[in-house]
Amino acid sequence: MRVNVNNVNLMISAVRRVQYPNTRMPEIALAGRSNVGKSSMINKVLNRKKLARVSGTPGKTITINFYNVDNKLMLVDLPGYGYAARSKKEVEAWGNMINEYLESRPQLCQVVQLVDSRHIPSQEDIAMQAWIQECCAYSVVFATKCDKLSKTQLQKNLDMIIETLSLREGDILIPFSVKQNESVNSFWEYVEGCVLEEELPEKE
Repeated sequence: MRVNVNNVNLMISAVRRVQYPNTRMPEIALAGRSNVGKSSMINKVLNRKKLARVSGTPGKTITINFYNVDNKLMLVDLPGYGYAARSKKEVEAWGNMINEYLESRPQLCQVVQLVDSRHIPSQEDIAMQAWIQECCAYSVVFATKCDKLSKTQLQKNLDMIIETLSLREGDILIPFSVKQNESVNSFWEYVEGCVLEEELPEKE
């Protein structure tokens, strides 16, 4: 593994652009519906139990969290979308926060979308995927909680995700479970093969 996951820290939790860390590391942003498992995934791939706060209540992540991985990579946890229990004003504020990051961050090299492998992707998932396809060279989707499905059902649901999100040839869809160590290997194989080899644009 090219990065040392024992050298990790939460650099900052930001709500606006002026608070983003002044770094040159490539950034991978994790986007997904509330309670899809982003925090659990971060803890799993970084070999931590409580680095990212995990809650059974959706909508707990209300900041953009920047995790410095070995001074080589930044994992960026975006607030979950699609949580209806929040007020319209809160949802709008969160949307603006996410859009500001996605549209203004030159260090961002890929938005990785997380979807729940057990369910058909939501309209919010479809909208996020449309943005990714417009702005990224290819799409990367991790289907979480796949250990809760049989192999036959998982394959059926993966096909459903491909169709619903209109994934194209060259896009990447990877099953992920916090209970399976091979999921961690799959994540880092993607990162090291497709992200750490890329060059960042010159800083503005």
